[in-house]
Amino acid sequence: MEVVHTIPELRAAVARARQAGKSVGFVPTMGCLHEGHLSLIRRAKQESSFVVVSIFVNPTQFGPNEDFSKYPRTFEDDRRGSEAAGADLIFAPTAADFYPAGASTWVEVEGISDALDISAAWPRWSRCSSTPSRRTSPSSAAKTCNSLR
Repeated sequence: MEVVHTIPELRAAVARARQAGKSVGFVPTMGCLHEGHLSLIRRAKQESSFVVVSIFVNPTQFGPNEDFSKYPRTFEDDRRGSEAAGADLIFAPTAADFYPAGASTWVEVEGISDALDISAAWPRWSRCSSTPSRRTSPSSAAKTCNSLR
């Protein structure tokens, strides 16, 4: 299983898979994978022939009173679990890949937080989860995009 760290590396790997005739599935995560995540990876593998798992602890998803630095980071366990569940590629970027100095563009999907009934607990969820998804764009090339709901 391949591990890439930059958006250009991700796009190149997805392009190679598509050129080889493979369908692409995408499972975005913040790591610290559990059985729910692994089941999504297995499902993506059933529905597509090349599965990408992102592992990105997104600093913008943490509010002022939440401790980003204490969020568990278990990359080696996540890598082993992803591979066992059928992932072909892990995308493990840094925050700088999504939020370079001076970046001011955000993606927000109107109404999704309300529809998922999470707007009170995580008022910035749509903006903070949609922006990285759009910037990487593997889901636009993906047959499936499986997320925990």
